[in-house]
Amino acid sequence: MTSVTRLSEVVDVVIGVDTHVQTHTAAAVEARTGALLGQVTVESTPAGYEELTAFADEHSTLRAWAIEGTGGHGAGLARHLAHAQEIVVELDRPERARRRHGAKSDPLDAERAAREAMARTRLGTPRAGGDRQALSVLLAARRSAVEAATLAQRQLFSLVIAAPEALRARFRGKKIPAMVATAAALRLHPSWDTETTTTVTVLRSLARRARDLAAEAAEHEKAILALVRAWRPDLLDQPGVGPIVAATVLCAWSHPGRVRSEAAFAMLAGVAPIPANSGQTTTRYRLNRHGDRQLNRALHTVAMSRQRYHQPTRDYTARRTSEGKTPREIKRCLKRYIARDLYRLLENPSPTT
Repeated sequence: MTSVTRLSEVVDVVIGVDTHVQTHTAAAVEARTGALLGQVTVESTPAGYEELTAFADEHSTLRAWAIEGTGGHGAGLARHLAHAQEIVVELDRPERARRRHGAKSDPLDAERAAREAMARTRLGTPRAGGDRQALSVLLAARRSAVEAATLAQRQLFSLVIAAPEALRARFRGKKIPAMVATAAALRLHPSWDTETTTTVTVLRSLARRARDLAAEAAEHEKAILALVRAWRPDLLDQPGVGPIVAATVLCAWSHPGRVRSEAAFAMLAGVAPIPANSGQTTTRYRLNRHGDRQLNRALHTVAMSRQRYHQPTRDYTARRTSEGKTPREIKRCLKRYIARDLYRLLENPSPTT
């Protein structure tokens, strides 16, 4: 993120864009007076992006774009504007309270995007493409495969519990991986009744689905590891950081300068302490449930790994426990420290990286 005084001091016009799958709606607002200069709706195609640029040229060449969803519906427009070396500000979704007390339409949302960008003193830049976007795509595909495989395994387990005894006996005492292997190798027998035959057919289908999805997830992880090693192998040298954690951190961080400070990175990860003071109590903090939850989960994974295998972290845990800290409080502190260290490493890579 970049720190500025106000957009009104560096540009003449702010163009807010409300992005959708088929169309984008833009509103041009004069930066100094806040006057609405014009609105337009175009298709979300290269021709539509050129139309938006022509619309912006009608008002000022000294301008900034405030776009919602630069990593989603607005990704194509953000790439187009980046190629044209335009100033682009990334906005998250408008606050629900602000939308609830007024009308809702695409032109109004575009105008609100422009005015919200004008009101901010710290502006977010869109996340980078290239390797970061490739990692993001692979992470999404792997996550989907893992979740679908887990669901198939749970369904298989539930069906085994309710299966006829002759069939259930084959699975008794086995763990999930062994159950999947057993179910995938099941064969039908003519002597079985309809219930048993149907159950075997479904169990075999679920097991093979889970096995195929697990293999797909493993292939995605190999591709993720290759990208991380080529981009930032120094992350993999950190205790508790594997390819999935490293890729998640890189996707959230994106590029040098996007996140302005250690504190901002901690807030992005949802590990920054939130004061919960009351009366004479001035040292109380509560759990931060905001931020990038995938990044938060990655930091949690690192903390859990270090508490088990990293001796300095084990010593820290023992010391904080003796001071009266709860396990949850200790993990919260660890995640904050891990976020700090990773941010410093990302912003100041070693010369060999």
